[in-house]
Amino acid sequence: MAQPDLSELRVLVTGATSGLGRAMAAALVQAGARVVLTSRELGRAEAVADELGPGALGVELDVRDATSVSAGVDRATELLGRLDMLVNNAGIGMRTVNPRFMSDPQPFWQVASAGFRDVLETKAIGSFLVARAVVPRMIANGAGRVVTISMNEQTMVRQGFVPYGPAGAAVEALARVMAADLAQTPVTANILLPGGATATGMIPDDMPDEARAGLLDPAVMGPPIVWLASPQAAGVHGERIVARDFEQWLAAREKKYL
Repeated sequence: MAQPDLSELRVLVTGATSGLGRAMAAALVQAGARVVLTSRELGRAEAVADELGPGALGVELDVRDATSVSAGVDRATELLGRLDMLVNNAGIGMRTVNPRFMSDPQPFWQVASAGFRDVLETKAIGSFLVARAVVPRMIANGAGRVVTISMNEQTMVRQGFVPYGPAGAAVEALARVMAADLAQTPVTANILLPGGATATGMIPDDMPDEARAGLLDPAVMGPPIVWLASPQAAGVHGERIVARDFEQWLAAREKKYL
C-alpha cells in the first residue's frame, strides 16, 4: 500500500510520548501530518516531539482534568490552526495498581480504590473530556475524524485485570455511543486496537522471555492510523479495526466495495 500524503492534515494524539501513542504519532509525522503530542509534563511532550521531527509539537494536557483539557486543546488549535483528527489514546496500565499483574494477579477486592479511579479516569473519563472539547470544533469546521484506541474484548474481562479491563470496556462503549451520536454529522468516529499485548512500558518486568517474544511491536498501529487519516478513509465510520489484522481487513473491505 502506497504511503498517502498527509501534509494537509492536523492531528492531536493524547498520551503520545510512549508506547502506542508515540508509534502512531511517529507514523503520522512520517506521512507528512502535523501532529500535537500531549503529556502531563510539557518538557516530556516537547522532548519527544523534537525526536519525531519538525512536524511534531508538544503540548501539556492532563486528560483527567477538564480545565487542562480545555487549555491543551486551545493550545493545540493555536499551534496547528485547526484539528482534523483526534486520536484518543491516553491511558495507564495494570502496572500502576499491580506491578506483577501477569505472574501474581490480584482479585478485584484487593485493588486500591485510588488505583481503580486513576486508571478509569485516565482512559475513560479522559477520552470523554478530550472528545467533548474537540468534536464541537470539528463539527463547526465541517469535517473531522475521531479514533478511539481500545483493547481486545478478552482483556476487558480477564482475571486479575481490574481496573484495566473495565476501563477498556468503558472506552469501547463510549466510542460506540460517540459514533452513533456523530452519524449524521461531518465527523467520523472509529475504534482501533492492537489485537494483542504490545511491547510497551505497560508490560511487567517479570514477564517470562517466551511470553515477551510474542508481544506485538507498537509500530503495528502505524499503517491503520495513517490509513484512517488518509483520503481513502473518508466517510469510514463506526468501524472497529484490529491493527494486527489490518491488511486482511482492508483487502476484504476493498473487495466488498469493488
